[in-house]
Amino acid sequence: MTDTRDTGSPTLDLACSLIRRPSVTPHDAGCQPLMAERLRAIGFTVEPMRFADVDNFWARRGNDGPVFCFAGHTDVVPPGPPEQWHSDPFEPTLRDGMLYGRGACDMKGSLAAMITATEAFVGAHPAHHGSIAFLITSDEEGPARDGTVRVVDSLSARGEHIDYALVGEPSSHEQLGDVIKNGRRGSLGGTLTIRGRQGHVAYPQLADNPVHRAAPALAALCAEVWDRGNDHFPPTSFQISNIQAGTGADNVIPGELRVLFNLRFSTELTPGQIQHRVQAILDRHGLTYDLDWRLSGKPFLTPAGALVEAATVAVQDVTGRAATLSTAGGTSDGRFIAPTGAEVVELGPVNATIHKVDECVGVAELDALSAVYRRMLEHLLLDA
Repeated sequence: MTDTRDTGSPTLDLACSLIRRPSVTPHDAGCQPLMAERLRAIGFTVEPMRFADVDNFWARRGNDGPVFCFAGHTDVVPPGPPEQWHSDPFEPTLRDGMLYGRGACDMKGSLAAMITATEAFVGAHPAHHGSIAFLITSDEEGPARDGTVRVVDSLSARGEHIDYALVGEPSSHEQLGDVIKNGRRGSLGGTLTIRGRQGHVAYPQLADNPVHRAAPALAALCAEVWDRGNDHFPPTSFQISNIQAGTGADNVIPGELRVLFNLRFSTELTPGQIQHRVQAILDRHGLTYDLDWRLSGKPFLTPAGALVEAATVAVQDVTGRAATLSTAGGTSDGRFIAPTGAEVVELGPVNATIHKVDECVGVAELDALSAVYRRMLEHLLLDA
């Protein structure tokens, strides 16, 4: 275990400082003021933007376009029982070339790399072309209602536009930069309540079992071929995540069944088309039900262009790897930025330990990631 107070690596030092702040969503715990202080020192104007109990900030250096924006979140998921960790989740620890701590990978390591990359770039190119911006929230791991989406709305309302957005989510699979996310599937969730009539299991003729009624319809939903995907997206998937019914007694027929489900969908479908098809299947099975929908985000895709080229070239230059473009995985705050017309990619460390006990990131990854981010800035903002 090595002292993490002064490691000799600016990126590692900053990542450690951020991990020490227990910013369990939606709390920021002082991460954003630390980042803002570093940005102000190199000429950024920093605008705190607090909505409800969520801290966000928008920072910008430069008045011209194009605007290159680093986007990320300071909040982390709860660490779970601390005794299951090999070290304190909020005390950064170095072991065998890895930095351990909650948020090390998702995504305080990326935040640190963003800051040090920008410091190095501005130090070398103080009169760079265009603008550099930071959009940072503490509401990505939570409901995502008062974070990036609110900041983007505020920026749009005053005519401020992002041209390129780099989201620091951990995109890599096995080695830094082997995967770059240039899009994400949409996410549409539903809460289905199927109503029956409660009764004694010995007198089923006097009851109406919603579990029995629902089973064929749920099987049909699971078997449905929603689409076959396309060149950029895998086929749409339907998954049941929770089923609840009953009183806990084995001699009572339940009166209600509650089902939570989610569809991760491609650009082949709209949310409205999915809703219509789900309801048609339920109606075909003669169910009495209520259905509440939650659209977390629509699919987006950034095709080949300036940002994708900058990301792939930067990875090649720093790591020697040819990155694969992907739209797989869950949602990110890129879903709120892409609809404004911005090009969006996600590029960050290896994601093998995100949200897990003993979350960690490779120490060497952090310096390399900072170099990749700096190379992207050079690619996009040094051409007049």
